[in-house]
Amino acid sequence: MAATKRNTTGRDFDVVIVGSGLIGSTLAVALGGAGLRVALMDRLDPATMVDEPFDGRASAVSHASRRALDAIGVWRHLADDAQPILDIRVSEGDSPLFLHYDHNELGDGPLGFMLENRHLRRGLGAAISTTANIELFAPAELSALDRSGTAAVVRLAGGEVLRGRLVAAADGRASPLRQAAGIRVHGWSYAQSGIVCTVTHERPHRGIAHERFFPAGPLAILPLTGDRSSLVWTEPSAVAGRLIELDKPAFDDEMRDRFGDFLGYVVSVGPRWSYPLALHNAKTYRSRRLALVGDAAHAMHPIAGQGLNLGFRDVAALAEVVVDAARLGLDIGGTDILSRYETWRRFDSMVLLAVTDGLNRLFSNDISAARVARDAGLAAVNRMPPLKRLFMRHARGTVGKLPRMLRGMAP
Repeated sequence: MAATKRNTTGRDFDVVIVGSGLIGSTLAVALGGAGLRVALMDRLDPATMVDEPFDGRASAVSHASRRALDAIGVWRHLADDAQPILDIRVSEGDSPLFLHYDHNELGDGPLGFMLENRHLRRGLGAAISTTANIELFAPAELSALDRSGTAAVVRLAGGEVLRGRLVAAADGRASPLRQAAGIRVHGWSYAQSGIVCTVTHERPHRGIAHERFFPAGPLAILPLTGDRSSLVWTEPSAVAGRLIELDKPAFDDEMRDRFGDFLGYVVSVGPRWSYPLALHNAKTYRSRRLALVGDAAHAMHPIAGQGLNLGFRDVAALAEVVVDAARLGLDIGGTDILSRYETWRRFDSMVLLAVTDGLNRLFSNDISAARVARDAGLAAVNRMPPLKRLFMRHARGTVGKLPRMLRGMAP
C-alpha cells in the first residue's frame, strides 16, 4: 500500500474515511469498488503497517465476513494465509464436559478463519492499490472538520482540503471524530486485561478453536496455520500486568499452567501484547454527515472473538445504504440515509454487546453452584442439535437481516 500526500486543495470526494485500519480500509475498498470516489486518510503511514513483521496478533474472521471480503475482491489476497476454524469446543476450565460445534453439522464450509493481522493489512493494502477511485492521504493529521453545509469539509494539517458528502469515522475506540461531534458513549471497564500472543505446539490443532472459562476470565486458543495457535488470555489487570513483564521462560511456565498439555509442549513465539478490556457503545452511530463504524461505534469483551466481525457488519450495512442512495441519486450523507444505517446496526450491536458481557459475568467467578450449573448447561446444549445449530449460525455470522456483502454479493 503506497502512501501518498498530494497537494489537493479543494478536492471533492463522495466519502472521506478517517482511519485506515482494518475496518476503514475494508470500507474504502467496498465503496471504491462500487464506483464512489473515496479519500482514505490516517495519521500513520499505512505502508509501515503493511510491512510490519510477525507481531503475534491475529483475528477471527467469521464465515459471513469471509463472504464479504470475497465479494469486494479482498479474500483472494488472504486465502493462502487463512486457517479454517473447523470445530469450536467450549468448556469450563479443565472440566470433561464441553460444548462442541462441528462445521460438518451445517455443511457449508468452515465456521470461520483465523488470520494474522499483518496478513489482513497486506491483503487490504493490495486491494486498495488495485481499486480505482481510492486516494490515500497518509501520514496526515486532521486539523478541522466542518459539517455545517451541504458537504463535510475535512482540513488536514498540511493544508489539504477534502470535501465529501459523507465522513466515516473509523478512527478507533478513542475516536477523536466521535468526541468532536459530541457523541457520548455508554460503557464500563471490566478490570480485566487481555494478553495476546502466538504459541507453537507439538501436536496439530486440527482446526479446532478452544474457549476455556476460568474464574479470572476466559482463555481462547485459536488455530493458526502450521502447528501454531493464537492465545487470548484474560486475567485481572493487576495480574496481567505482572505476567506481561515476566521473562520468556517464566511467562511460558505460567501460560502452560492455563493452557494444558492437550497439544503437547507449548512455547510462546514473538511479542506479547496486553490491553485493558472494556465495553462501550456510542449513544448514536451517526451525526450530520458523519457515520461511526467499528470501534468508534462500539467495543466489546473478546470472549466470543466477534469484535472485528461486528465492524465488518458495520461496513457491509453502511456500504449498502450509501451505494443504494448513490444509485438513486440521493444525498448519501443525508439524515434519512444515515438513520437507516443506524437502525440496521444499533440493535444488532447492542444484542452482541449484551451477550458477550453476560457470558463474561456468568463465567468469571468461582461460585461452586454456578460452576455446576454452567457445566450442566454446556452439556445440555451439546445434546440439543437444533439449539446448537442456531448458536453455530450465530458464530458464523449468518443470522439476522444480512447486508448483501455478508451474503457474498457486492454492496
